[in-house]
Amino acid sequence: MVFDEIICRKNTDSLKYDFAAKQGKPEDILPLWVADMDFRAPDCVLEALAEKSRHGIFGYSESSYDYYDVLRDWFLERFDWEIRQSWLIKTPGVVFAVCAAIRALTKKGESVLIQQPVYYPFAESIVQNERKLVVNQLVYSQNQYHIDFEDFEKKVIDNSVKLFILCSPHNPVGRVWTIGELTKIGDICLKHHVIVVSDEIHADFIYPGYKHTVFANIKPEFAGISVICTAPTKTFNLAGLQISNIFISDEKIRHALRSEIDKAGYCQANIMGLVACKAAYQNGRGWLEELKAYLNDNLCFLRNFLKERLSAVKLVEPEGTYLIWLDFKALRLDDNALEDLIVTKANLWLDGGLMFGSGGEGFQRINIACPRNLLEQALTQLEKAINS
Repeated sequence: MVFDEIICRKNTDSLKYDFAAKQGKPEDILPLWVADMDFRAPDCVLEALAEKSRHGIFGYSESSYDYYDVLRDWFLERFDWEIRQSWLIKTPGVVFAVCAAIRALTKKGESVLIQQPVYYPFAESIVQNERKLVVNQLVYSQNQYHIDFEDFEKKVIDNSVKLFILCSPHNPVGRVWTIGELTKIGDICLKHHVIVVSDEIHADFIYPGYKHTVFANIKPEFAGISVICTAPTKTFNLAGLQISNIFISDEKIRHALRSEIDKAGYCQANIMGLVACKAAYQNGRGWLEELKAYLNDNLCFLRNFLKERLSAVKLVEPEGTYLIWLDFKALRLDDNALEDLIVTKANLWLDGGLMFGSGGEGFQRINIACPRNLLEQALTQLEKAINS
């Protein structure tokens, strides 16, 4: 199995592997934190990049018409969502697009709502752009997360919320929101004139029995208030190539975002990102299906390991993503002691729950997109640390 290969990433300028000491971690720590995979990109991507590299000229570049055709086929086939070329804005990343949307669609001091615990750059983007952070905390009950819709609407009304950042599928709690849940959220946002920026970067990683729904595809009215953020970077492990595809059907919202991006001085996308994206979406389907099967097996391995050898740690059963949310609260450790256990005693680098905001206390996020042997090593180190 190609995904079993352990590839040395040391001394490759890898954020995940080469900067532990700079972030106060031991040099030899085992990192399963940041959301990139320890797998090579599919051969179709490597070959396309190599061909472009051999050409040897990397001048100003733009995507051709068939780039859009490839995107259209991908989203239609996988999500039954028909996009239009006029909706597309390319950015170097989803977080870049989220920040631009915050500046373009709200004013300083206005309120932006998120659902914590959630991907931590959301809160940072709101605060750093001088907007008011409003939180509708997800409810953790019976080992699953739910939306408190009553609180959601109250927070919207009380704070005159202008923008809601939706994480769908949700990182880190792993929920794949149902059509019913998304419809309730959308109806509230429509009622109170709230624009929805939907981060759907993990949409390709859905476990059996669940289905991702593009927020803008539920109702035409939802499309009119949506900024849909997508990228091939999580799906095909291309984050360093910096390419995201943002879709906005409403002309006024699209013009506002494009104008804000122009103010930042960003024009053409990275040519290698364009090449990789097109190749991946065009020819990477087989690789992705094999990857998803491998990740599902990794999840089963993790589930069984916890059940048989680490019962004090609870798996928050994921419906999507390869970023798994673990509940350590049974250990009755405060977050400093928990971090010490994981870093100092287990020699593991995970993402502590506190960074994801309110409700993250006592949790850790682990990235299972790695060879099985590395995952087993990490869990064994954790087992020894807890038992000691």
